[in-house]
Formats: sequence, C-alpha cells, structure tokens
Amino acid sequence: MLDYNRPFFKGSDRVRLSAKEFKAWPNKSITLLGMSGVGKTRLAIRLRKKNWFHYSGDYRIGTRYLDEPILDHIKAQAMQVPFLRELLRNDSIFIRNNLTVDNLQPVSSFLGKLGNPERGGLPLKEFKRRQLLHRDAEIAAMRDVPEFIAKAHSLYGYPHFVNDAGGSLCELNDPATLRVLAEHTLILYIKATEQDEQELIRRAEEDPKPLYYRETFLDEQLSIYLREKDHDYVAEIDPDDFVRWMFPRLFYSRIPRYQAIADEYGYTITTDDLREARDEPGFLRLVEKALAHHG
Repeated sequence: MLDYNRPFFKGSDRVRLSAKEFKAWPNKSITLLGMSGVGKTRLAIRLRKKNWFHYSGDYRIGTRYLDEPILDHIKAQAMQVPFLRELLRNDSIFIRNNLTVDNLQPVSSFLGKLGNPERGGLPLKEFKRRQLLHRDAEIAAMRDVPEFIAKAHSLYGYPHFVNDAGGSLCELNDPATLRVLAEHTLILYIKATEQDEQELIRRAEEDPKPLYYRETFLDEQLSIYLREKDHDYVAEIDPDDFVRWMFPRLFYSRIPRYQAIADEYGYTITTDDLREARDEPGFLRLVEKALAHHG
C-alpha cells in the first residue's frame, strides 16, 4: 500500500504511482507543465470549480516576489507624465497592481521586450536584470508549493491542489526546485501536438508577448539575430520582430527540456488528449491512463 504522506521522490528513490493508487489518492496534488498556451490555466480554472485549489505560479510571482519591482516600473512610466508626476510626488495618488489569476499583464509588462527604447524596448543590461529577477521569483514561487498545499487543505478546505506552473519552468536549471515539486505533486507534462505547435507559433507571431530566456540561450540567439538583421546595436532591434523571430527557436529548445523533466519526475499527455477530457472525471481518467501507460 502506498503511503500518501511520503514524498513521491526523495534522493534517488523515485516512487511511481499506479493508476489504481492515483485513483485512491485522497488529496491529489498535480503540477501542470508545458508551454504557455497548451491549456494549463484553462484546465486549472475548470478544476477550481470542482474542489481543486488553483495555485498560479505567475500570480504568486507577481503578488509576492515581483510586486515592488512591478510597481516601481509602473511608477517610472507615470513619472514621465507631468500631471501624474506631481500627484505622485505629493502623495495625492497611489498606484497598486490589480493582478488576478486571469489577468497577469503587469508581470508580462515588467518582463518587457528587448530592443529600441523608442518602440518600447529595453536595453540589454536592464532586460537581463529583469530576466534574472523573474527567474529568482519563479524558483521561490515553485518552492512555496508545499506550503500552499498545506494551506489549501487546512485553511481553505480544498481536498485537491493543482499547480499551474509557468511555461518557463523548464528554463530554470534548478534541480532542487524540480525535486520539491516531485516530492509533493504529480508532474504532468502537456505536450503540444505538431498541429498545436504550429498554432502556438502563429499566435506568437500575431501577438508577440514578453518571454523568459535562459541567459546562455539569449546570448547565442541574439548574436545570430543581430548578424542576420545586419544590426550593430541592440537599440536597433524592433522589439516585436525579435520576439516573433525568437519564439519558434525558444519553443523547440524547450520541448526536450520539458520531456526530460517528465521522463525523470513525471508523466506525459498531449494537447489532443486534454481536449478529450471535458470535465474533472475525464481529466482524472486521462491521468490514470498516462500512469498506466508509463507502468
């Protein structure tokens, strides 16, 4: 009989659940892993209505670990407007974030895009500073998962827990954080099918959004981009063009990283599989099928 109070992973001892054991697990805890856009948040919101505590990594990042830097960024923009600057300086107004699980725009805006400042871009040094702050915040948010599992049960009365992890989780290069998640949750990688890969790339081209990059990956790709575009300086870069150019390269670099995490610590389903799971029972059957396939 599986001891559900025992971590799934400890040192080199990896405990694999059977489908039967998962079904009997009274307080299920799952980490959703995969690229932004594969349906993690949509699924988590659906489960939230069925007695699952929805832990959003990006929400925790924005409200706990990047709250002050985000506010400083917004205030810096406001200080460029004379009317608002005077009101801020004499404390006539105050600014606060209005982050929700469904609206994480302040986090994305803070992360920003690299390139020409006249087009809203950031200098390389400032861009890298924010990237590092985001990395540290994401690690801290993921390491908070055990605490929030306990809160979900004891404080809020939710029997189950779903960790809606950010798409950049695979970029952190922090095995200790992955072990924390593996000790306390079942890690489920949602792998995009080839058709869905193309749709995610199309969306990124249509609406380029700020992204997190590993520094070594950024440096390597930036050098190629500057050479291809015949730019001498980062300030010449069109921020949106750079994101469009980078997204497919980032996407395909992440796929083996996601898979390596799933192979070591978790299980894999596809976006097609997830579409077939239209409700909580359907999702649970899908997880059971993934566990049975692995076994």
